[in-house]
Amino acid sequence: MSIRYLIILAGSLIFAGNAFAEEGEVLAKKNSCLTCHTKKGPGPTFKQVADKYNKYSNKKDAQATLEKKVRSGSVGVWGKIPMAPTPRKVSDEDIKSIVQWVLSIK
Repeated sequence: MSIRYLIILAGSLIFAGNAFAEEGEVLAKKNSCLTCHTKKGPGPTFKQVADKYNKYSNKKDAQATLEKKVRSGSVGVWGKIPMAPTPRKVSDEDIKSIVQWVLSIK
């Protein structure tokens, strides 16, 4: 494979990753995740979540752990205020995209 094709492939992957991240952000807004996950909300900001879970040595564990917490709800990780389970109308694929976007935040 020539260097030209490798450069094109690398650019395509970067673009695809950015598009996927943007999709997660759009889905987070659409599904009202930002109601709680802002500086003024009761939950941690997405930046705080990213910082905490990006410390996992295995990113697949972080992705799977967060997807489960988003779907089922959680309490105790960030204090006493519980995170309610995500309504079933939000698909597992949408949750996956949102979590992937959150973990991409630097």
